Amino acid sequence: MRNFYLLFLLAFFMTDMANGQSDFSKKLFDNYDAYLEKSIAHQYLKREDIAPVIEALKNNKLFEVSKLGESVEGREINLIKCGSGPTSVLLWSQMHGDEPTATMALMDIFNFLMADDKLNPVRQTILENTTLYFVPMLNPDGAERFERRNALDLDLNRDALRLQSPEANILKDIRDEIDADFGFNLHDQSTLYSAGVSANQASISFLAPAYNWEKEVNESRGNAMKVIVQMNDVLQKYIPGKVGKYNDTFEPRAFGDNIQKWGTSTILIETGGYPNDVEKQFLRKMNFIGIITSLKSIAEKSYQNENIDDYYAIPDNKRYLFDLIIRNAQIEFYDKMYTMDIGINRRRQHEGDNKDTQYSGYIAEFGDMSTFYGYDEFDASGMTAQPGKIAQKPEKLKEASIKSLHKKGIIAMPKPVDYERSFTQFPINFYTGEAPEFKVRLGASANFYLEENGKVKAAVVNGFLYPVENANFDKGNGLVFKANE
Repeated sequence: MRNFYLLFLLAFFMTDMANGQSDFSKKLFDNYDAYLEKSIAHQYLKREDIAPVIEALKNNKLFEVSKLGESVEGREINLIKCGSGPTSVLLWSQMHGDEPTATMALMDIFNFLMADDKLNPVRQTILENTTLYFVPMLNPDGAERFERRNALDLDLNRDALRLQSPEANILKDIRDEIDADFGFNLHDQSTLYSAGVSANQASISFLAPAYNWEKEVNESRGNAMKVIVQMNDVLQKYIPGKVGKYNDTFEPRAFGDNIQKWGTSTILIETGGYPNDVEKQFLRKMNFIGIITSLKSIAEKSYQNENIDDYYAIPDNKRYLFDLIIRNAQIEFYDKMYTMDIGINRRRQHEGDNKDTQYSGYIAEFGDMSTFYGYDEFDASGMTAQPGKIAQKPEKLKEASIKSLHKKGIIAMPKPVDYERSFTQFPINFYTGEAPEFKVRLGASANFYLEENGKVKAAVVNGFLYPVENANFDKGNGLVFKANE
């Protein structure tokens, strides 16, 4: 009877703690706009964009801002410190230059920590029990180009042993100096990962990296797993079924694996995709909520009550998603028709300093794709996929005229004389000089139309689908095909 009573009290206590985290996360969710750093709203994030935020922190006595060093090209890398507690937590973001979501969330976290509102007791708990060390934008040179690697063309996350790059040395030195108890390794991943074998995007994925080939779990790694369990419980309330677990194969060159090996409980957060969240502003909010609730958990040590079996129950990251799948289309090969699914993906690109997101769509897969899922899907049963047609003269760039072109299977026209960009702002492609030749083939640009009984039913322009009867012209863009390219 005594044992039963103790188990009941333990279950009650753990349920109460879980409810406490849930209530707190809801307050964060509901009040997020009060903490949002509104000066930053684009994925195309550079050092110059966060510099004013960091500079302003110098005027707040809560923070200590210092210079850790410089990147290969001389851009400053900062350390922001706050709190005075015995547990040290190191958070670093954007070691890959084109992975900025968590950097934006860190700017919001600074605003939360300096705010004065009803959540002051939680702030006080965090700041009195932990000392926080932030290194936002570890790779500012890569961020300048919106590229993964640094100016030496090195992947910083594969430079933990040789330490060839100054940025890698900066991270290693600060980790060793503070001998961090916890570390948060903040990244973005492909939007095409799924949470398990499902149509659910892995909007957020976690990992407690392995520190050896055997993937053993010591106290340090186990603590990271337990913190992740609490974050998963919180995020499931806002992105149910969209949380994944990253592959934990040991990578001896990676920082996460080595920092785990050096004794810091390391938590990898990877931000994936979410419907209609091109600039990942909702997922920025999820990062904010996940990190703040985990800092509360670390400060209160409530993570210690979790079971690591719940970590292993999180679905694995899988690659079962495509941006668009055309189902059951008829495609001609060698004078014979075949029923094919067409998997289309889009590469995200930026042009110069323009922060607008543009895409380049391509045919990534053919065949039976019944085990895969698309962000968007279209059933083309009874329809034939035909290479897009070309207009010989420019047309007016109005919705009605573009719809008229689509109904004829035309998806490209000569470039207007005064148009200088490499992407169009319209659901139509441009070309200069000799007209491009489109093909419905693996690896080709995704530019074709679907017809049934001689009538065009839909146009696919640069990987975006436009049904002729009900097209959404607010999404997508075309390409500019240039002569001799």
